[in-house]
Amino acid sequence: MRPAATRDGEQPTEAEGAALLIRRTGARATPARVRVLRLLRSAPAALSHHEIEQALGDLALDRVTLYRVLDWLVESGLAHRNADAQRTFRFSAAGGNEHATHTHFRCDGCGRVFCLDAAPPAPPSLPEGFSLSRMELDLRGRCAQCAGRDR
Repeated sequence: MRPAATRDGEQPTEAEGAALLIRRTGARATPARVRVLRLLRSAPAALSHHEIEQALGDLALDRVTLYRVLDWLVESGLAHRNADAQRTFRFSAAGGNEHATHTHFRCDGCGRVFCLDAAPPAPPSLPEGFSLSRMELDLRGRCAQCAGRDR
């Protein structure tokens, strides 16, 4: 999901886009929230807490603040949190309905999560009165890199 253009018609920068998404939740776009959301949005795969700390480099937050920011992003619907095979939480940016329209592959070897271009199957029929808000399909196995190491 790409944030709306700015008033002058230009596309927002990555930081402005992250700040806009945060503000749309009704919350303040703090520098910590913006940095972490921006990182998650640019990451090619889901990241662990440690990988996020490393990727932030000189802009790293203290551990408690990073945990709070990640929890807030998940609670506000701007990020997803999933546990990998090693029971490590990995975080990825949520983008509107984009995660409802494709499938994820989770590697049991390295724990990375890959977005696949395959659409998930149609949702099952629900009992009367039920309301579906989200459907996820996770495929699990070994990515090409981990499968290559096993040979």
